[in-house]
Amino acid sequence: MNLHVFVAMPFGIKAADDGCLIDFDQVYAELIRPALESAGLEVLRADEEQGAGDIRADLFQELLMADLVVADLTLDNPNVWYELGVRHALRSRGVILIQGPRAAQPFDTYTDRKLTYHLHDGTPDPNTLAADIAALASMAKNTLNAWRGRKTSPVYSLLPNLEEPDWRRLRVGNTLEYWENHDEWATRIEVARNANRPEDILVLADEAPATPLRVEAHLKAGEALRRMRHFNFALEQCELALEFAPGNDEAARQRGVCLQHLGRIDEARAAYKNLIENDEDDIEAWELLGRLDKEEWVSAWRIEGHTPEQMRQDAAYEDALLRDTILSYSRAFRSSPGHYLSGINAVMMMHVYRELTGDTRYEREAAIMAGGVAWAASCEHDDDCRFWALANLGALAIIDKDPAAVGAAFREAIAHADNDWLALQATYKHLALLAVLGFRPDNVNMALGTLERAMLRIKPPTSQRQPDKVFLFSGHMIDRPDRADPRFPADKEAIAAARIGELLDSLGAGPDDLAMAQGAAGGDILFAEACLARGVPFQMLLPLEEPDFIEASILPSASGEAWRQRYLALRDKLTLPPRIMPDELGPLPRDRDGREMNAFERCNLWLLYSALTQGLSRVRFICLWNGGGGDGAGGTAHMVREVKRRTGQVSWLDTRQLW
Repeated sequence: MNLHVFVAMPFGIKAADDGCLIDFDQVYAELIRPALESAGLEVLRADEEQGAGDIRADLFQELLMADLVVADLTLDNPNVWYELGVRHALRSRGVILIQGPRAAQPFDTYTDRKLTYHLHDGTPDPNTLAADIAALASMAKNTLNAWRGRKTSPVYSLLPNLEEPDWRRLRVGNTLEYWENHDEWATRIEVARNANRPEDILVLADEAPATPLRVEAHLKAGEALRRMRHFNFALEQCELALEFAPGNDEAARQRGVCLQHLGRIDEARAAYKNLIENDEDDIEAWELLGRLDKEEWVSAWRIEGHTPEQMRQDAAYEDALLRDTILSYSRAFRSSPGHYLSGINAVMMMHVYRELTGDTRYEREAAIMAGGVAWAASCEHDDDCRFWALANLGALAIIDKDPAAVGAAFREAIAHADNDWLALQATYKHLALLAVLGFRPDNVNMALGTLERAMLRIKPPTSQRQPDKVFLFSGHMIDRPDRADPRFPADKEAIAAARIGELLDSLGAGPDDLAMAQGAAGGDILFAEACLARGVPFQMLLPLEEPDFIEASILPSASGEAWRQRYLALRDKLTLPPRIMPDELGPLPRDRDGREMNAFERCNLWLLYSALTQGLSRVRFICLWNGGGGDGAGGTAHMVREVKRRTGQVSWLDTRQLW
């Protein structure tokens, strides 16, 4: 989705201070709109708003939501000045000031940078129009690409502690089209997450229904992808969110978590410390830093092949790292005594420290903090968090109770786990660490045994095996009978089929791989048939409902009915049912002018993301292509561009050489 710009300017023909008449509609049509559209922006002026409703409500919505506001200050028009003031009050950045020739500059914006365009007889000067368009386009790009944290609004510059309002709480007007689209979009993100479809999430993340909501869009996508352990893609989403809102703490935290999981420890630590520098009471940042400190401490002594005694000695030797862990967790708990998860980690590590080193420095603090943890956990009323609260009480029992009490505490927790195998496994992994160190062995073994017994009763989530290789295909359709410039003549079908098969053989295609494509007559069907002949599972993704797809991509080709029969026979052999894009991703997104995105372009991205989420190194892209542009949007040329942008692993069957 393109970024959105709102233009605040006079309408119609107005008189300047010197009496000259200026046609602002012509200025907009010939200069402002073309310049901004050439910068890749969707442009709207207030008089172009088509929907019925309160004009002021629509105006406020635009001034709040637009990525960029262009204000034309050629005249001292009260509406334009009012709109500029509203924008400066609502948003800290994203304003461009432009003007035609004027004798004097207003005091309020005297020192602000402005772009001055040229007029001749009250309309854009044809001699300088091209240069003015280029200058405005460049200014728009530079403003959007400038450091996102710089405040250009004088309101926010002079009031440094002023914070922008939460966009989600400012739902203006009665129609709320922005928000209806957003809510539908958010629902689809959640459905995709529950269905474990990261490729759907990535497509939807590119389609945030209103561009100012992209921060939230990328955050939702990042969180969903992170939970599905697609950390590279989740990191991309976090960084996209931070491009729009560099001060967004949640995006910064999620970014740190992704970096940590990707093994980029120094960057993750820097991310958490930067959050703490900005807010020394950032509980989540302290807790995440504690988790990072703990992982570094564990990795320093938990070495494969070492005996338990060696690991225990090494764990004691790395006491400085353990103290860092205790400091971070305890700092989080002190910032929020209700945050029992950080509290129990601090208390447990304090007791581990004493057992490993004999140092009693934390003894009094641990006793006091344990009472706080017990109180906080016992006050948990959220049913979704009840298991974790009770598991914390079980962990406290490990420290100072007997095995019978430990078993009872964990059985109580398990009763509230709602058969969540992953939650039980996460708890088990934390306690297994204590077992390796020989900490309270009778109590820890009781807890582990209780959890093991519960996990045996619950069916663990099935982990889908990833394919060895993923073959992604895009290629020309068989030519229509009336095609003027032949591209894939019907009599070349056998040559294409043979070369596709040879290439698959050279790449070692087999039953442990996965193949993906659309199902158009020609290259797609030839590729799918070759894959099935080699036992490669084939996943078909269709951009349209099946009858519409057959009408658009199969029947128009030469021998269209024969190709339709081949398509139906192919579909009936598939072990993986076709995925239909309108059913999975919803209707095509529209731009501000109501134009739908091209379905085939969207499906190309869907196919690419479907392949990439199986693992970048696994993807092998095959194209049957003449190197030229397509007959329309969404063809093989588009897919090749998108693949090359992500990965260079392209096997090109150049039809100019094949026939």
